[in-house]
Amino acid sequence: MLSTFIIALREGLEAALIVGILVAYVVRTDRKHLLKPLWTGVAVALVLTLGLGAILSFTSAELSDRGEELFAGVTSFAAVGLVTWMVFWMKRAARNMRNELHGKVDQALTGGPISLALVAFFAVAREGLETALFIYANFKTVGAISSATLGLVLGLALAVALGYLIYNRSVKIDLSKFFTITGVALIIVAAGVLSYGVHEFQELGWLPGADDFIWDVTPWIAKESILASLLGGAVGFDTTTSWVQILAWGAYLTAVLVPYLSNKSQSTKVAVSA
Repeated sequence: MLSTFIIALREGLEAALIVGILVAYVVRTDRKHLLKPLWTGVAVALVLTLGLGAILSFTSAELSDRGEELFAGVTSFAAVGLVTWMVFWMKRAARNMRNELHGKVDQALTGGPISLALVAFFAVAREGLETALFIYANFKTVGAISSATLGLVLGLALAVALGYLIYNRSVKIDLSKFFTITGVALIIVAAGVLSYGVHEFQELGWLPGADDFIWDVTPWIAKESILASLLGGAVGFDTTTSWVQILAWGAYLTAVLVPYLSNKSQSTKVAVSA
């Protein structure tokens, strides 16, 4: 639940801020008649995101056991790659995001409402598709679908509420600290997803050491227990974890967290007001 909540909150707020910047600029420049195509683009992006989530779930359910292991492993690695790219991209690009989006809106206006709808679509779709893939991969590590779904719903609801309040200047949040902290949390969750992907490839026989466990705590913590699910979703804990998994988990955290937390002068600052 905690991991899906963090993912949904972080990604949802990013999308909400992007939409807020677009809406604020359109309103400030007295182009309210263009709000309809803008929201249409946002709506299509959300439908596409839900569609990708449904396709991933349906495909996984229809595969054989071996095919499902391959699919889960590949999607896990892909999700880790996308999320890693995203947190660094957000850290680097957020400072100029408002001006960049304003420029895209101005350029789109020469092509009419459809061009503006496409700007909104691509701005939101990028966040949505990354979120759908990462949440699907995280769902596989959590195991407890009901609690993970609750975390997803709560995270998205809070993200939308915060985005609206920030747009109306009802609340002020230090977005630099927010995105830094949630970025670290996402990287930790991604390490767990990576460990899960390694496990799936070990089950396929494509990676060694499937039975060489660094620990096996199943006599004390049931694999399907709430505690195991919470720890699995949050930090990638598994009751039976191999040496290869823990090495991959530690190597990823070291390789990603060190550069991410360095150079604090490039901290994230996002303004929503037009």
